[in-house]
Amino acid sequence: MQAFISLPRDGEQNFSAEEFSDISELRALAEILGPYGMKFLSENLMWHVTSQIVELKKLVVENMDVLVQIRSNFSKPDLMASLLPQLTGAENVLKRMTIIGVILSFRAMAQEGLQEVFSSHCPFLMGPIECLKDFVTPDTDIKVTLSIFELASAAGVSCDIDPALVAAIANLKTDSSSPEEEYKVACLLLIFLAVSLPLLAMDPSSFYSIEKDGYNNNIHCLTKAIIQVSAALFTLYNKNIETHLKEFLLVASVSLLQLGQETDKLKTRNRESISLLMRLVVEESPFLTLDMLESCFPYVLLRNAYREVSRAFYLNRLPAATY
Repeated sequence: MQAFISLPRDGEQNFSAEEFSDISELRALAEILGPYGMKFLSENLMWHVTSQIVELKKLVVENMDVLVQIRSNFSKPDLMASLLPQLTGAENVLKRMTIIGVILSFRAMAQEGLQEVFSSHCPFLMGPIECLKDFVTPDTDIKVTLSIFELASAAGVSCDIDPALVAAIANLKTDSSSPEEEYKVACLLLIFLAVSLPLLAMDPSSFYSIEKDGYNNNIHCLTKAIIQVSAALFTLYNKNIETHLKEFLLVASVSLLQLGQETDKLKTRNRESISLLMRLVVEESPFLTLDMLESCFPYVLLRNAYREVSRAFYLNRLPAATY
């Protein structure tokens, strides 16, 4: 069962988020609001997402020159050692993308509730909608694809490309920026994210909990943000989504592999947990495969990371020794 959960904090009033955000509650919400109400909710959520994207684009523009050099030299450790410290706002980029991921995760759960309600009330419509969606291929005209996905999304069916997100980003006003410049910013945003991932290893909250199947600081939601925002941006610019996600996978893999050579234990505190994000990205994406990941990030490292995370989790649950 999926749900948002509350983490107890000292001095704060307890709020049980899981009582209000599990799938049964969201199913009830969809029942009350109906399709039009859920569409209104979705549009409001997308407004919050696009407000974060605007700020992310500003951060990319501020670091444009450095990111262009990083994109060309990410596999050169000596050069990267001098380029990475020149980046500003990397933590801000990660935080804003995590916020986007949390919003999109909530929307996905709400859509799941809508799908169950729609299937219950109109099963004779759900079948044809899902059948129509299955006919969409990568060769289908993008306008036709988005029209079909919009129909499917209105019934709560998940789609490889979120039509609501595409429409929301398309409505963003740009200051006379050309499509080529906007496309360049989108590419560099993925590069910025990829080289910033190792910073997460320093955060004590970045430990992967096998009990919760996630992280206390919600960075597992990064994967949904990366995949869905990328799909929407490159659909808007009529570019190949898979190609750019593979580039992200490669740059992120190199960045995390270079973290293994770091001697500062504080910077590698949760290295194994952060490595697991790579598999989560692939699992989240319909455009990536484990074979693609294996080509740039050896599976043996993921297997070792799972073992270390599990060992640490169970060691922390052992009662303290008494003497």
